[in-house]
Amino acid sequence: MSPVTLDDLTSGFNIGWNISTNPFFNGMLDFSEEDVRTMLRYYQEVGQLKGDMEEMIREMKPWYDNYCFAEESLGRDPKMFNCDMVLYYLRNRVQLGESPKQMIDPNTKTDYNKMKNLIRLDCLDGDRKGVLRKIAEEGKILTGLFNSFSADELIKPEIFPSLLFYYGMLTLVGTRGDRVILGIPNNNVRKQYYEYLLEDFQSKGDINLNGLKDLFDGMTFEGDWRPALDFIARTYKENSSVRSSIEGERNIQGFFTAYFSINAYYLTMPEVELNHGFCDMFLMPDLQRYPEIEHSYILELKYLPKDRFDKQSSVQWDAAVEQIHGYAEGEKVRQLCRGTRLHCIVMQFCGWELVRMEEV
Repeated sequence: MSPVTLDDLTSGFNIGWNISTNPFFNGMLDFSEEDVRTMLRYYQEVGQLKGDMEEMIREMKPWYDNYCFAEESLGRDPKMFNCDMVLYYLRNRVQLGESPKQMIDPNTKTDYNKMKNLIRLDCLDGDRKGVLRKIAEEGKILTGLFNSFSADELIKPEIFPSLLFYYGMLTLVGTRGDRVILGIPNNNVRKQYYEYLLEDFQSKGDINLNGLKDLFDGMTFEGDWRPALDFIARTYKENSSVRSSIEGERNIQGFFTAYFSINAYYLTMPEVELNHGFCDMFLMPDLQRYPEIEHSYILELKYLPKDRFDKQSSVQWDAAVEQIHGYAEGEKVRQLCRGTRLHCIVMQFCGWELVRMEEV
């Protein structure tokens, strides 16, 4: 809920307090992990919930956890689970005896029309679409957090990240000086950003998503990764309207991330920290839900403009190979990819064209 105060609607309300970012109320409307455990334990004791509690917590955590609403609570108070998301999961477990097939709670999806109306304001000023793309690609944004604003200020572009925070699309993850770092809280929200990117790209050049899903099946179960990656890279090259609006390593990464979001077998994690470095894209197998997955992937996407490619491509490639090997050797990767074969793939782009792709 955005903190537009009632004095915008009636002159009789002018002494209200906004407690949205007050640390005293940080855990008021969401669940701590202990709250979730208490609730699961209760339903187990009354015979309405079957299954291992620790397994349920592990399954919910990356999808529903990690909210923080007050700077003072960072590093001090526990991260919070979204209560509606937890109840959505619990309802499926109690009624059907299994986890929901779609982990995204439909009730928590931000209204796309509301988002689109705000983005249309880019024709007046600002770059809200660019802000969404930056957040989707990097997972966070450094900004000032507006604690309150009047209704007529909603259109200001600098307000946009704060609106995403109040919509639940961002949460507090850190501070830097007098500004805050707002990040994507969990996979439930991350999927919504990817869906927005996907919709935006599809509006510029339609891709056969069913055909792409077939290629993803081969990638997941047979380790046949080249057709899927070639397909996405070729699509990027062929769609001039997409290329004209996004070009560069970070933006190519955004394009790949958007289309990987339709692959239900992986949690697509860009810029995840692996072994003291940040890989471009980690396709983490969702073994909790799909234990039959046999292959996992780390992708390193490298970009050079055409005028620098001949001189710098060799050095860039060697550095990428060294980086990706370092990521793959980390303990975190071995744990997340347990039981699957890990593929380390480097892709090198000259401008908008893929010129080299190898498993290393």
